[in-house]
Amino acid sequence: MIKRIILIGICLLTTESIFGQQQTIESLPNDERVIDSLYREDQFYVGFTFNLLFNRPKGVSQSGFSGGLHLGYTRDMPINKRRNLAVGLGLGYSVNSFSQTLFIGEEEENEKTIFASLDDVSYDSNRFTTHLIESPLELRWRTSTAKSHKFYRVYTGLRLGYLFYFNSNFQQTDNSVSQTKIDELNRFRAGATFTFGWNTFNFHFYYSLNSLFDKNARIGEEPVGIEVAKIGLMFYIL
Repeated sequence: MIKRIILIGICLLTTESIFGQQQTIESLPNDERVIDSLYREDQFYVGFTFNLLFNRPKGVSQSGFSGGLHLGYTRDMPINKRRNLAVGLGLGYSVNSFSQTLFIGEEEENEKTIFASLDDVSYDSNRFTTHLIESPLELRWRTSTAKSHKFYRVYTGLRLGYLFYFNSNFQQTDNSVSQTKIDELNRFRAGATFTFGWNTFNFHFYYSLNSLFDKNARIGEEPVGIEVAKIGLMFYIL
């Protein structure tokens, strides 16, 4: 599944590259220039991030690479005459993988979720994956004009989402544990975002405003909690 999503992202980036090879408005003769006074910007996005876990319970740490892929559509709605200030509202998809030392299992008798630290346990791999439907809401400032699509941008706002699929996978010699039903998940997600850059390359930051697990997720008496941060690059397609 993740490989298919990555392939879609590569195809979108390839499309952007093809568009970039076309003539710009400035390169056309004066009599062939068509200026769109009602232009909109950056309505399709593809992002790649490195994911971090904060406020982890004692004994839980990250290990290995944790990454994410994010893509979607944002409706750009300019709110001033110059059209360099806008509101963006959209819909997207996000898949994230986290390599860490939090074991998630289940008691056989009552199907109660088990949370434990793997710090003193020998294992091959342990990670959980999240799939979300997201809705970005942004206040957008840029230096774009109707004649040029190469500009500085600063976008900030909120990203609301619903975590519709979760999979925790633990691999050990002669032992494998996969858990998808986690009642303690906070499936409704909210995060603050900040994106800035110029032209193709834009730095993107995300920090969750609510914990990944609710108060019922505990290791002993300590709440699991966990807040997610994402740092990476965002690519926009008109």
